[in-house]
Amino acid sequence: MTDIEACGKRTARRFILIAVTYLLVGGALGVYMGATHAFQFAPVHAHINLLGWASMALAGLIYDRFPLAGGSRLGTLHFWMHNLVLPLAMITLFASIAGAAVPDAVMAVLAILMWLTLLCFAVNLYLNVKRSVA
Repeated sequence: MTDIEACGKRTARRFILIAVTYLLVGGALGVYMGATHAFQFAPVHAHINLLGWASMALAGLIYDRFPLAGGSRLGTLHFWMHNLVLPLAMITLFASIAGAAVPDAVMAVLAILMWLTLLCFAVNLYLNVKRSVA
């Protein structure tokens, strides 16, 4: 196993472990919403579960299967971008729904940055999965 592949395996583990954390956070928010009937926060709950739990767990499994992608600079960039942008976006979305004055431009920038993390993941796979299989 090369250094890049070993790094890819570590990146995969980090994605999976943080995904489980998002599962717990999303689940806790769901319990809170059910107990308090605060269902207006459903978009936050859904995004935490989809972009946090599901997407990150799948990325971890994919990076485990294709460690050259996980160990690449794009794999590392994907990990850090995703884990910096997602919490900020979810806190901002929660605050906005709760009535805080959040400028639309802030939400738009965070949404674009989140999409860029997904683009980073896609480009990484397009560039490195074929290489990993060969």
